Parts: sequence; C-alpha cells; structure tokens
Amino acid sequence: MEPLVERTRLARTISHAQDELKSFRTYLRWMCVDQSNIWMGCLSWFMFTVFGLLVPLVSHFMLACSTCDATHTRPYDWVVQLSLSSVSALSFVCLTRFLKKHGLRRFLFLDKLCDESETVRKQYTVQLNRSLKIVSFFVLPCFIAETAYKVWWYASGASQIPFLGIVWLSDTVACVMELCSWLYRTTVFFLVCVLFRLICNLQVLRLHDFAKVFNVDSDVGSVLREHLRIRRQLRIISHRYRAFIVWCLILVTFSQFTSLLITTKSNSRLNIYKAGELALCSITLLTGLCILLRSATKITHKAQSVTSLASKWHVCATLDSFDEGETPRTPAIHDQQVLPHVGANGESEGDDPGEEDDELDNCKLIPAHAYSTISYHKRQALVTYFEKNQGGITVYGIALDRSTLHTIFGIELSFVLWILGKTI
Repeated sequence: MEPLVERTRLARTISHAQDELKSFRTYLRWMCVDQSNIWMGCLSWFMFTVFGLLVPLVSHFMLACSTCDATHTRPYDWVVQLSLSSVSALSFVCLTRFLKKHGLRRFLFLDKLCDESETVRKQYTVQLNRSLKIVSFFVLPCFIAETAYKVWWYASGASQIPFLGIVWLSDTVACVMELCSWLYRTTVFFLVCVLFRLICNLQVLRLHDFAKVFNVDSDVGSVLREHLRIRRQLRIISHRYRAFIVWCLILVTFSQFTSLLITTKSNSRLNIYKAGELALCSITLLTGLCILLRSATKITHKAQSVTSLASKWHVCATLDSFDEGETPRTPAIHDQQVLPHVGANGESEGDDPGEEDDELDNCKLIPAHAYSTISYHKRQALVTYFEKNQGGITVYGIALDRSTLHTIFGIELSFVLWILGKTI
C-alpha cells in the first residue's frame, strides 16, 4: 500500500482540454515544443534541429557573400548565429526537461493554487493570461527590425545562389527560412525567461498575502508553517532554474565579450549594415538575461523583507505591552524632546504615502490587536527564525539579491575594461 501511495503522490497532475492552460498548450504546439506524446516529441526535436541548428549553419556557410560590397558583407554573422543557437538550445533542452518531468500544471505550480487565497488565485490567473502577451511584446519589435534587415539584404541583390533554379524564388525561400529560424530561436529563449518571471510573480503574490498574518491575531505555529511552505517552493524554483541561469549568464557574457573584441579591432569598419544584426542580437540576449535577474532579485528582496516586517511587528508588540504596564517604564531624557506629530499609521503629518509601499515594505505601525495573544518569547523566536532563514532565489547556495548583482556587474565591468585596454 505504501509504494502505491507514494506513486500516486508523485504522479503528474492530469489536465483537461478546457482548463486555464488551453492557450498555453496551443501556443506550445504552434511553437513545436509540446512533447506530450511520442509523435509531438519527434516533431519538436525535428523542428529544433532544422530551425535551431541546420538553417543557421547553412545560412552562415552558403550566404557568407565574400564577394559582396562593403554594405552587404556579414563579418559578424558567425557571432550572431552561434549566440542565438546556443541560448535557444539551452532554452529548448531545459523547457523539454521541465515539461517532461513535471508537466505544465506542476511546473507552473497550478496544482498548489487550491491552498492559496482567492486573491492570489485571481491575480496569478491574470498574470498567467498576460505571460504570452509579454513574450510577444519582447519578440515582435526585434522581429520587425530583423525582417526589415533581411528583406533589404535579399532584395538589394546580395544573394545570388539559385539553388531552386530561379534567383528570386531562391532568395524568397532563403529569407523566409532565416526569419523563421530567428523567430523560433528567440521565442523559445524568451518563453523560458517569461515562465521564470511568471513563477517568481506567484511567490511575490504569496508573500504579499503572507504579510497579512502580521495584521491579524495569528498563531506563531501557523505563521511558521506557511513560511516553510513558501521557502520550500522557492527552493524548488531555485533547483529547477539554477543550471539555466548560470549557463545563460555564461553564454550571454561570452557573446558580448566576443562582440566587443571583434568590433574594437583596428581594422573594423562599423556601420548599421554590418553591425546592425549583431546589435539586435545583443539587445535580445541582454533583455532575456535582465528578465531572469530582475525576477530573481525581486522575489529575493520580497522574501528578505519579511524579516524587516517581523521585526517591526515584534517592536510594536513590545512597545504596546510596555504601555499596558507589563513592564515598568522609566522616563528618559529623549522622552522630553519635542517630536513631530506621528499618526496612528506611523507617518508624520504632511508625508505623502510612498508609491512603492506594500504589505511587505512600508512605514506603518502594526495594529495592537495583531499580537494580543502572542508572548514576547514566541515573537522573539519567530523573528530569530526569519533572520536566519530569509529565503529567496539561490544559485548553488548563492542568493540572487542586489549585492550579488552588484558583484556580477563589477566582474563584467572589469572584463570590459580589460578588453578595451588590450584593443584600444
């Protein structure tokens, strides 16, 4: 009986065709990354091989155009093709592994929404429906620019390889295949980044909902259990995405340093025709990396804000117990000083409410009824727990917070200055 229960607990969540993931499944099928059965899996790997590997390879070696004029040469094409293919291969392999191992519902934590409040469920559903629009928001502008460049390049007569017997037909087919390859690789990369952003936003919503326990008469045990549940999901997200984040950082860094190295050589002749596609590739990769790092930093900052909120809750409770005569209060010199009038919410008169204030990070006092039944020692133990277990997104034990981003920026800047010193 026990193995049967264990297999049932670990089984993938069964979904139906008309649930909230219908648009997601349709999108994955159109992107040919759906591997729900063996036929779809074969089609998915075939499309990745064609558009992710073969088309860029054939395009680079057959359309190198060494005899073209200075406007139509593509000296940086190998960096563009290698960069896009490497990040798309990484994204495709990771997305395939996620969906095959966990399924779409478990991967997006939709099977856990039944334990959340109505507010979290509604807001997460809204963000779930917006996620595909966000992918289009990032991909479409770059695709329009890429299309304009490719159409100009082929229409101006740069390619003269009539592999279909007719020059204009050969150019049309080659242009369409290159655009499809670019769109496929870029969309797969942004899809994985936006899914990470979506999962992190779910944890942000949960932390905002969790912050409300400090405004009501809650039990310390229930608060601790809820925080442990949130930390467990953050640990799961970190474990799933840590390899993707590290390799994405390495590949994007290598691509940018290579671009910087070859464009700052003494014999380089930069113009919009030669380096425009390289600049577009750099913008695409850096945007995806920024989505990852910003999402990780945001959820880590929110998770660490719980410690500040719990400390403020403990201080307000302690001051209130002193006022009630629990402990004798000795007047101090600073009590006689004239202080500005402070309202019940902890704000001085004339202060405008901050636009960034939320349940986790604000300057308002905790109401007295929120801690009426909790003793000092229980509150102190809970605050100590929060200080030692701040949580957040980690990569092999390293928290992705703002200090980590500052360290990464310092290392990258050092490499950039070193390359510029060698080339200039």
